[in-house]
Amino acid sequence: MKILFAASECAPFVKTGGLADVVGALPRRILDEGADVRVILPMYSAIDMRWREKMEHVLFFYVNLGWRRQYVGIERLVVDGIPYYFVDNEQYFGRNYIYGFGADEGERFAFFCRAVLECLPLIDFVPDVIHCHDWQTGLIPALMNIQYKKLEKYRNIRTVFTIHNLQYQGLFQIEDIEEMLSLGTLAYTKDSLEFYGMCSLIKGGIVFSDRVTTVSPTYAEEIQTAYYGERLDGLLRARAGELSGILNGIDVDEYNPETDPSIFANYTPDSFEKKAANKQQLKRQLGLREDADAPLIAMVTRMSGQKGLDLVERVLGEIMSTGAQMAVLGMGESRYEDLFNWAQWKYDGQLSATFQMNHELAHRIYAGADMFLMPSMFEPCGLSQMISLRYGTLPIARETGGLRDTVFSYNEFTGEGNGFTFLNYNAHDMLHVIERAIAVYRDQPDVWKMLAKRAMMGNYGWDQSAKRYVELYRELAQPEEAEKPIRKPRAKKAVPERQPAPEPVPEPKPARKPRAKKAVPEQQPAPEPAPVEKPKRKPRAKKAAPEQKPEV
Repeated sequence: MKILFAASECAPFVKTGGLADVVGALPRRILDEGADVRVILPMYSAIDMRWREKMEHVLFFYVNLGWRRQYVGIERLVVDGIPYYFVDNEQYFGRNYIYGFGADEGERFAFFCRAVLECLPLIDFVPDVIHCHDWQTGLIPALMNIQYKKLEKYRNIRTVFTIHNLQYQGLFQIEDIEEMLSLGTLAYTKDSLEFYGMCSLIKGGIVFSDRVTTVSPTYAEEIQTAYYGERLDGLLRARAGELSGILNGIDVDEYNPETDPSIFANYTPDSFEKKAANKQQLKRQLGLREDADAPLIAMVTRMSGQKGLDLVERVLGEIMSTGAQMAVLGMGESRYEDLFNWAQWKYDGQLSATFQMNHELAHRIYAGADMFLMPSMFEPCGLSQMISLRYGTLPIARETGGLRDTVFSYNEFTGEGNGFTFLNYNAHDMLHVIERAIAVYRDQPDVWKMLAKRAMMGNYGWDQSAKRYVELYRELAQPEEAEKPIRKPRAKKAVPERQPAPEPVPEPKPARKPRAKKAVPEQQPAPEPAPVEKPKRKPRAKKAAPEQKPEV
């Protein structure tokens, strides 16, 4: 079985969020299941030179994109047994950013989708399934169904489309997409790509793919409601039979406190006391007061409204009044960067904020913090809470999406749970749960240690999820009914083979008796009626000739 992952980013080559982690980790587990899996992504200028130097140039060709004829270079690199293909075009991907904000984004990823499909016969890899990720690849299923499906080499390819975040939809002018791809006017109806007068690339993936998946079971249910559905809930309910939620995992080899080279001290559940050294060294690095009794609350996040930072803004003073310390790492909206920039001045020594993408520091925060705050408005899956659990840092999370599937609130009566949760999107509900967690940390250290060890021993890898994806691929790879061998007629009961008998000579049919008439009383034949004498016809009266006068 041959699988091709198509995505706009992939770790370790290029990363802006959780999508790259998924596309980087899942194929390795699919490979372990025995599939031939490969990955294709754009060749961004941000890809490090250490990877570029190892790439092999495979081929180049040109594709038509409206009036443009664009160069496509294919570079190849094998890492851990997985071939990665990079689509090279300096005009579109040789920039100092991964994602932009203008209409040009539609052209960039329309080109990428066209290049992916056109390169398949040329690289001699025609997959059974193309697994597309998020709106940047949403045009691949649409192009497949509208333009490529009747071609011999594409006929049996099936598509899976995974929604990582429904909020990001890839909306562009219909005229622009049509000018580049020539899909035809029927492609922009309400049941296809059209979305409130625009062309929605994520809708293309949902409508035209053979299966749709999301990154957690709860999120698959939530997006079928008006609150979470981003105006696509009706379409998703219509496709509920082909929609499934498969929980993401994390790379348990990279995020392993026992072997992680980025943290100050390695530890396991059996040597949990060594975690304290990470906390002490982290506070020193971030300039926080080295108070061993003060719990450290961490946030490693994209700074946006989705992440619940408005709740933190509302009760930040109350959180600081508990005596807890905070370490924040991330980048995003200026509103929240300004908030935490002000907060680290206001609460000097108690709150630290770092505005960058820092992989090493993120690992150190996961290992050194006591609690990890995730009050998201919505969270399709979330990987940070699973990473923090892996490091024995207990999450404080809102019950939504993947957070609900992975974080279970501590029950003081049964002892169950691996973190602390709240349901309503409310700042003071969040504050109450933070205060509860701090109370357990300070007053019940044995309970806290028990919860942290339990969290570290949880299963957060890809093994189970990879098996579910492989089952999905195998189901799709089965040929359709129309393409199956012609079904033989049902076998009749076995009887000795007989030679065909000569045609029997038809027996002479007995003379057909005249149909019996209904019995009626015998009647004497009626005498023939005497002919009625017709009245003699009177001679036609001659017309009276006009009287002639005698000649004089």
